[in-house]
Amino acid sequence: MKFTKYSKYVPDPAGDMSMEDLLNALADYLLQSGFHDPYSNFYEMDQGEHTLDDLRRQIQAALEAGELDQFMDMDPEQLEQLMDKLQSEGKMEQLIDQLIQRMEQEGFISVDKPFDPNSNPSTAAGQTGDAQGQVKFEVTDKSLDFLGYRTLRDLLGSLGKANFGRHDTRDLATGVETSGAAKQYEFGDTLNLDINATLSSAIQREGLQVPLNIEYSDLHVHQCEYQSSCATVVMLDCSHSMILYGEDRFTPAKKVAMALSQLIRTQYPGDSLSLVLFHDSAEELPISQLARVKVGPYYTNTREGLRMAQRILQRQKKDMKQIVMITDGKPSALTLEDGRIYKNAFGLDPLVVSKTLEEVSRCKRSGIMINTFMLASDFGLVQFVQKVSEMCRGKAYFTTPQRLGEYVLMDYMSRKMKTIH
Repeated sequence: MKFTKYSKYVPDPAGDMSMEDLLNALADYLLQSGFHDPYSNFYEMDQGEHTLDDLRRQIQAALEAGELDQFMDMDPEQLEQLMDKLQSEGKMEQLIDQLIQRMEQEGFISVDKPFDPNSNPSTAAGQTGDAQGQVKFEVTDKSLDFLGYRTLRDLLGSLGKANFGRHDTRDLATGVETSGAAKQYEFGDTLNLDINATLSSAIQREGLQVPLNIEYSDLHVHQCEYQSSCATVVMLDCSHSMILYGEDRFTPAKKVAMALSQLIRTQYPGDSLSLVLFHDSAEELPISQLARVKVGPYYTNTREGLRMAQRILQRQKKDMKQIVMITDGKPSALTLEDGRIYKNAFGLDPLVVSKTLEEVSRCKRSGIMINTFMLASDFGLVQFVQKVSEMCRGKAYFTTPQRLGEYVLMDYMSRKMKTIH
């Protein structure tokens, strides 16, 4: 006779925890923009990479704050007792090491060398050894996809129910999806035949007989709504002011760019999204590198950002071309013809403003719309943005880091009703 032996269930906290919940709790840390050290040197950014020591501290903070779903139902007293028990029994470090191992094994982070918790014992002072604690790690594309999806879901949840589609217009075209009345076939149309309309035309001409002679003029095809494609460049201000004045404005902007990328990739596959960072100068950056970016030098070279955005959009064969500019400061820098950078942070410098508006005028002549999302409302910035909006027939939004994502996504999705001529 076959017997089944049952043993006592031993819970495995590290194995039971959801990696998605843990990643969500660590999102602000993984996407940090330098707000924790507003006086750090931008040019030393590579020296400020994430280390396993930092990750340990952040995981412990997330556990103690009860930010994982596993602890959501606990009251603060129960949670505190559980954390004290883990600490007293020496299981906290073991739990954190197991979670880091899972993050690496499941592809959420990549470590410079294989993670070995046994080579990283904690000293009595609470500091980890150099053998493993100072090892650098990077956030993988899998993590970025998840964080972008989670941000997009949260933002759309705050907007209410939304019917996704494409950028619909009032123009009709032939296609596979049926949404309009049939039309007589013309050379060049997609041959998506409307059988009923085609047969009806032939019967009206020749009468009901067999065989039925169908001529070229009898052919009718389905119509569908013409769907335009859009090329978007997100111009993200990463000057030092984005983390000063007691508020981190850059991290929410990074999250919005990730959410917009996720939206375009999943709902508007015919569209394109590029990213331009502008500070003392400007640079194009792959969306996949966005999570690793921190704030840049101190000034705002809006003109150089516009020039780079135009070069990117000129390569795109899309019906609509737009620039989404996220900034908290007026233009205060200018790249001169000899490559030197002219800087003036005091007021609206006439030279800087005039050269910047020249680029805005070029955008208008190229059919590029500029929509500006302002994270500040100082007089100089408002004056400049109003002028940009007038010249490019774009929109200007006064918003906050907390509401930025809602404004950007609402503006992007509202383009479904825009008619292209």
